[in-house]
Amino acid sequence: MATELHFDCGTLVAPTLPEDDTLRAVFQRDTRTGVYRAAARHYREVVLRLRERGLPYEDRAKRFEPLEVGLATPIEPFPYQKAALEAWSAAGGRGLVELPTGAGKTLLAVLAIARVKRPTLVVVPTLDLMTQWQGVLSKHLGLPVGMLGGGVSDRQPLTVTTYDSAAMQTEFHGNRFGFLICDECHHLPAPSYRFIAEGSLAPYRLGLTATLERTDGGERVCAELLGPLVHRTDIRELQGRYLAPYEVRRVEVPLTPEEQARHDEARARYLGFIRQRGIRFDVPEGWARFLAESQRTEEGRAAYRGYREQRRIALTSSAKQDVLWRILLEHREDRVIVFTDDNETVYTLARRLLLPALTHHTPVPERKALLAAFASGELPVLLTSRVLNEGVDVPEARVGVVLSGSGSVREHVQRLGRILRQRPGKRALLYEVCSAQTAEASISERRRQHRAYQEEEGEAC
Repeated sequence: MATELHFDCGTLVAPTLPEDDTLRAVFQRDTRTGVYRAAARHYREVVLRLRERGLPYEDRAKRFEPLEVGLATPIEPFPYQKAALEAWSAAGGRGLVELPTGAGKTLLAVLAIARVKRPTLVVVPTLDLMTQWQGVLSKHLGLPVGMLGGGVSDRQPLTVTTYDSAAMQTEFHGNRFGFLICDECHHLPAPSYRFIAEGSLAPYRLGLTATLERTDGGERVCAELLGPLVHRTDIRELQGRYLAPYEVRRVEVPLTPEEQARHDEARARYLGFIRQRGIRFDVPEGWARFLAESQRTEEGRAAYRGYREQRRIALTSSAKQDVLWRILLEHREDRVIVFTDDNETVYTLARRLLLPALTHHTPVPERKALLAAFASGELPVLLTSRVLNEGVDVPEARVGVVLSGSGSVREHVQRLGRILRQRPGKRALLYEVCSAQTAEASISERRRQHRAYQEEEGEAC
């Protein structure tokens, strides 16, 4: 009797199974219905096992066929892109590729789609990236490209969607794509996003990122769901030829005596509380415990306010704003992106400098207009919080200024990547401005623990 395979809401279902230990290890018996059920991602290994054993089967699960697609616009890949594509193909069309921001991960994906010729779902983290990917795929592949997300529901054999939309719709279309591409795939291990890959039949999978490692070890989840790391190119290998050469300058600024006094008083209140309660931040649950205990008593709430206050003073000191003004004057002929950790700082700077702010609250049409004005030179400075950390293509930017940020290595590398797009004669410059004698100094040290910052780093004052 032939084994029947069905797709059901992100799972692979077989009413019966042959006597095969490998197959039975993949499936579990569903006691509610009596059928055998497995995560849809196992589709490829199940089909290959049935073929290997010469066992008859009937595939009623997939709803896709080979797609007639090729390059409408020629692409001549760089050597590292070609090496990545060949490594991925040699791994069976599954795997992770780590390339620096600006190195052409999108074009690598285009080449992969043209090679496997399967209906493809591309998953990206933001609406801006969804629109950007749609434009690139349409240009190079010459086919209509659908979008799912941001109020648009247009599914095509080539479709781009966001992680949020994909997580909600995988149970309905997880059997309609033979190729799954996850851009910025370091997002995938989040519990709410894993189902995107778990619930998809796609036998071909590609994960793209500039920063695969996660502090929680989530890169192992990426490898499990998309395939192993098959290629990595370091940022230092590409600068000067494929990426703009760059320099990083760290600027330490003092707090005013008044700011220092308020900072130290608030920090003492915050540290006193966590020491009294034995709260440690070197364990995964430390921060969650602080948040919980700080809301139970007035002393705890005062400690939390102290934490917020000392952080606000360090991140928004008056000296930082003065340094920023001097940097903008020095680079008034350049396109500059100013990064902060929070929206409040962006809006404060916008009022002081009479410049528009770009945050996640900015409507999409306004965001597009601001980016277009920046690209044309009409707007020489972009003030933003975290919304430009990932993926947005701003090749005209030459100078980046990090006024504040988290301790995340990934965030810092992504911000550097925003200014590395190659242009003739371009030399990129990243300023990192931090407050001396505050916790921000140690945060700065943590986020700079990446090979991109280990050499050729300058000091400024």
